Amino acid sequence: MQTILITGANRGIGAALADAALLRGLTVIGTRRDASRGGPSGVHWEQADMADPASIRAMAARLDGRPVDLLVCNAGIYPDKGQALADGYPPAMWAETFAVNVTGVFLTVQALLPNLRSGPGRIAILSSQMGSDARAPGGSYVYRASKAAVLNLGRNLAADLAAEGLAVGIYHPGWVRTDMGGSAADIPAREAAAGLMDRFDALSTDRTGVFETWDGRALPF
Repeated sequence: MQTILITGANRGIGAALADAALLRGLTVIGTRRDASRGGPSGVHWEQADMADPASIRAMAARLDGRPVDLLVCNAGIYPDKGQALADGYPPAMWAETFAVNVTGVFLTVQALLPNLRSGPGRIAILSSQMGSDARAPGGSYVYRASKAAVLNLGRNLAADLAAEGLAVGIYHPGWVRTDMGGSAADIPAREAAAGLMDRFDALSTDRTGVFETWDGRALPF
């Protein structure tokens, strides 16, 4: 039975992905910042705070020797909605967002490389079309910059890991009805998760480095 590890799996898109993976008969490991945050039943829960490198290392140590067939780097924050250019976007917001959305992704991949090499596994990174240089309507500077950075990170990981047979894909989950996306968003989390799972299934070394939407459309970098 294949094992999928999903960061931030206790809510939003992460929880929907965990549910979708369980329905497909996969063994699901989910991370959450603390045990009180709930999440789907049937998941093996691990505590990991993406902003805390020691927490990520400890999680990886607990999983030492356990193969991971698919790592989904889903955990992320979007704290700068409604910030004003004139006096918003404080430095602490930049630091926290990059710690979670970029550094946390890199450190998780780095820490779990031994688990992924046992497969060989695959890595799926949830970025956003808001990180595309070709789509720049303004605003949300912190979030957009972090998603552009993690897109670049994913592309470079794809180049470095190809020789090991580890494929990396970068994905836009859509505008999803979650706490982050809001009630006016386009699609329910369950629909986005089903599409993303199809994208993960299609990920291979021949397609490593792809930047796609949840429903399979190629996005400009």
